[in-house]
Amino acid sequence: MPTMKFLNVVTMGLALASACASAQDAKPVTPEQVKAGTEIYASNCATCHGNRMKNPEWAIDLATIPKDDRQRFIQSVTNGKGNMPPWGDVLKPADIEALWAYFVTGHQ
Repeated sequence: MPTMKFLNVVTMGLALASACASAQDAKPVTPEQVKAGTEIYASNCATCHGNRMKNPEWAIDLATIPKDDRQRFIQSVTNGKGNMPPWGDVLKPADIEALWAYFVTGHQ
């Protein structure tokens, strides 16, 4: 029985850690971030991903990406993915967070 209690505690701890990580991904965005993200997107991303993040001719349609995976988004923008170059040397972390704010709000 002590082993079972230990496993239950470990399982609950892992579930709590996972919930905390998910909560971090769900940070609220500010209107200032959305505005900054809109400008950054227009300057750096719209050429490939389209003016409204939909149906670009030669890049992934951002409307198809889940809006609940902040880490994946940040990782892809920072390090690049597929044909997309990395932007981590060009954009500051705050800029990438602003892009995330623009992306998740679907602000047009």
